Amino acid sequence: MMTSKERFIELYRTYIHRDGSEKLLEFLMSRSSDFFEAPASTRFHGAYKGGLVDHSLNVYECLKDYLERPRVREIYGLNSGSEESIAIVALLHDICKVNVYRPSKRNVKVDGQWQSVDTFELHDDLPYGHGEKSVYMITGFMRLTRDESFAIRYHMGFSSEYDDPRSIGYTFEHFPLAFALSTADMEATYFLEGEKK
Repeated sequence: MMTSKERFIELYRTYIHRDGSEKLLEFLMSRSSDFFEAPASTRFHGAYKGGLVDHSLNVYECLKDYLERPRVREIYGLNSGSEESIAIVALLHDICKVNVYRPSKRNVKVDGQWQSVDTFELHDDLPYGHGEKSVYMITGFMRLTRDESFAIRYHMGFSSEYDDPRSIGYTFEHFPLAFALSTADMEATYFLEGEKK
């Protein structure tokens, strides 16, 4: 059975071939990146070593499944798009989380007694936003299409406390891949990886 890292690399190399993509993968696999060891969050979904790569793979599977649904294809008119675009937006949407989490401890009460538990703290030296930082990091290596850029930028959807809801609504209406990625991200986050999963 493949590890999550092996599965990610296999999908990446199978579907992502544009100029600069191999350099981006080299960065993700290098000592300069903790992509394959990083958590996906500090305390909630994927809050464990390797949670980020697991989350990225879950989003990929959820997005593939969403785009194959007959209702999505026939009624919403959302075709499945290119395999490369699907892989790029799903596998790389949270690249902004590379090198931002540090192991830490916190105290919690268990059966009335305080205990120290492992956790993570956020230390972001490039606080450029969430989706926009991912777009920024990817485009340092390879170009994104407009649809891919908007999908990654707005993948947090209406759960983002910083974005104007009108901008999110406009984006979802005009860039359907953004809505699909946001749906896949929420499905993975809340149903596959929730706090108790």
